Amino acid sequence: MTIENLIKHSNAKPGKLAVNVHKFGGSSLATSECIERVIDIICRHCQINDIVVVSANGGVTDQLFTLCQLAKDDLSVEEPLESLQFQLQGLIAQLLNEQNSAYLTQQLHDDFQLLSSWLATDVKSHRNDILAFGEIWSARLLSAVLNERICPSHAVDARDFIQIQSEQNTAVNYDISRNQFEQIKQAHQLTIATGYIARDLEGRSCTLGRNGSDYSATIMAALTGAANVTLWTDVDGIYSADPRIVPAARKLHRLPNGVARELGRLGNPVLHVNTLKPLDEHATHLHVASSFDSETSGTEIGKFGFLAKQELSVTYSNDVLLVSSEQLNSMTLSEATERFSPICFDERNALMVIKQEQQKTVSQWFASKVGEVTFKPVAIIAAVGHKVASRGDVKARFKRALENTKTLDIVSSTSEHSIISVLPDTCSPELTNLVHHEMTKDAKHIGVIVAGLGNIGERFLEILPAQIKNQSVLENVHLVGLLSSQKALINTDGINPKHALVQFEKQAKDYDEEQLLTWLKSHPYDELIVIDITPSERFSLLYREFFKEGIHVIGANKWAASSSTEYFNGLTALAAQNGSVWLGNTTVGAGLPVNFAINDLRRSGDEIGAISGIFSGTLSWLFEQYDGSQPFSKLLLSALEQGLAEPDPREDLSGRDVQRKLLILARLAGFTLSLEDIECQSLVPENLSHLSTQEFLAQADELDQPFAEELERAKEQNNCLRYIAKFTIEDGKLNAKVGLAFVDLEDAFANLNPCDNIFKVESQWYQTNPLIIQGPGAGRDVTAGGIHSDLVAICEQLSTKQHQVKIKGINE
Repeated sequence: MTIENLIKHSNAKPGKLAVNVHKFGGSSLATSECIERVIDIICRHCQINDIVVVSANGGVTDQLFTLCQLAKDDLSVEEPLESLQFQLQGLIAQLLNEQNSAYLTQQLHDDFQLLSSWLATDVKSHRNDILAFGEIWSARLLSAVLNERICPSHAVDARDFIQIQSEQNTAVNYDISRNQFEQIKQAHQLTIATGYIARDLEGRSCTLGRNGSDYSATIMAALTGAANVTLWTDVDGIYSADPRIVPAARKLHRLPNGVARELGRLGNPVLHVNTLKPLDEHATHLHVASSFDSETSGTEIGKFGFLAKQELSVTYSNDVLLVSSEQLNSMTLSEATERFSPICFDERNALMVIKQEQQKTVSQWFASKVGEVTFKPVAIIAAVGHKVASRGDVKARFKRALENTKTLDIVSSTSEHSIISVLPDTCSPELTNLVHHEMTKDAKHIGVIVAGLGNIGERFLEILPAQIKNQSVLENVHLVGLLSSQKALINTDGINPKHALVQFEKQAKDYDEEQLLTWLKSHPYDELIVIDITPSERFSLLYREFFKEGIHVIGANKWAASSSTEYFNGLTALAAQNGSVWLGNTTVGAGLPVNFAINDLRRSGDEIGAISGIFSGTLSWLFEQYDGSQPFSKLLLSALEQGLAEPDPREDLSGRDVQRKLLILARLAGFTLSLEDIECQSLVPENLSHLSTQEFLAQADELDQPFAEELERAKEQNNCLRYIAKFTIEDGKLNAKVGLAFVDLEDAFANLNPCDNIFKVESQWYQTNPLIIQGPGAGRDVTAGGIHSDLVAICEQLSTKQHQVKIKGINE
């Protein structure tokens, strides 16, 4: 959503656009530069009827806590109070014009007079009011900047409408809260609401605890029926483990609601169990994204299908206690678990595990029930995923990962979304990495989109199920998209290759490039591969956009690989810059391993001096058959009838396809040249080149006399005719040409099966006896097989690829 669209929607009728909630954490609002990023995100992602929830500017709440503690201890607050006011005045001055800055500075001055009074007189009674100032200042400043630069907005104090039971029980009275919000919201203005704060039934200010602003955001979603909530924070998603501890942690692009709740319950540093509670009764999806890298796809939490349910993650905590008592019976334990929601419990062994901060209340309650109770510091490590407790393979792997580690117990959570091991000692980083590796080593999901559903595309899909079954590296490859020139079928949860074409016929919809790129930029896979089996130059122009997003390409399409030198070099640099792999072994020779051979020679230190051969299956067939016994035009029409030539045979006779293939091989061999550097002999006379296809075919007999004369000249020299491509390096000078040539009858180029391609590679190590690669250079089976070879090769590369974790820090 651009600034212009945001302003345009400011006049939209309320309720016409779906409401979304965007929450920005303290680190996202810490400095003027951070706030500028937030403004940019709002311009691009918000509609005028959305809700923006803000935390206090980074570090402000900590300073307010410090002021309260200093005042409580009868220590001077003058210097830290002045420092805080100076910091906030600086933000105002940096972001607003003179008039608005003066107005906001006066409001801030009034607040600090009240704050100073409370700190001096009754800090205990006003503690939560003091802490609330952080969010008030943050919301007020952001709203003022938006009003000045972007669109109408208004700041609202959540205490004016969110009512909770108490600070100890933060359950929301939604009916009252919703009615009060309806009364204070303003049409055609972006709402900037404070996070972290609310009021209780007695009207007292309350704070919502750890991750309180996240909780505020999901409360707002429940109040307004929002379609989505985005938590813009300092990390770019939820990972399969804490990436500060586990460098190999993978981003979890999609998390089922139940799994997310379990991660929050077990202490995930980004998610908190309270954050997810308001969404229990709603279809709202929760997104976690980074305000420091807003273009990177984050994590989405909601209702998903099979693939998302296969994700596994590992979490741990060293801040837990084991509760045990000899008098503890199953009835008392059942009552205790109902009351305290422990991390885990085991009726058989009469024990449960709680968070350290629960010790006092648990101790008091147990003392009144069973008498003596003991608390022992322990640690937990857990495997978390959809219904993992009922998945025997997952439980077996978890136990195997811990077989050399002393454990007190291994139990399943009541939700069945986690398996928890209780450890007598601290959970070390080494153990966390070990368990994570064992649980997630095969978990990288690779999405595949096939563009081009002709003969070769169909054959590729036919082979795909067997390949996935037989090639272990393809185990986590999922077909997720099919594209023709006009229609697309995209299914995030995967398309069964066995029924893909039938499904495409029934479900594919019209699409344009913008829609396709929008989906690709937010795809939910660890890696995405686009397989281009189209002949389309237009589609090849999308490679730039693919590479910008780190998407990989397997191209049977020759256009990009034979584009201008400047464009080609730009593409390869862009792919390297963003970690994209670009393979195109079927651009030349279909399934023949000529590209592999050239790459292997260069990797081994060899230097290639020349490459030559017959690169066109059509021209190979024509000149293998042409012996003068029948006119050349009759052979050409026969090739057309058999499907061996292009619908307009001049595409083959022009030599342009062979010219492009030679350019691709020369570049692969390490040489810089353009199409214009390759001399190309067309076999189409000038007078036939501008006719329609039908007119050309009707006059094709005009080819007969020139070819008969060439054949006669070749025979006089005991040669045959062949259409040859060749480039050589001699004395540092490159010569490249494709055209008709006389070939000795004993030459390898003279003895081919019809339609075969042949490649001769001469190098430092293959001089007197060149390397020859020969075989079918076209055909649906060999070309589809060549694409599958590329798919296996690319997946082998990706299996060892590590993504850089984009993380500024994790909220404490």
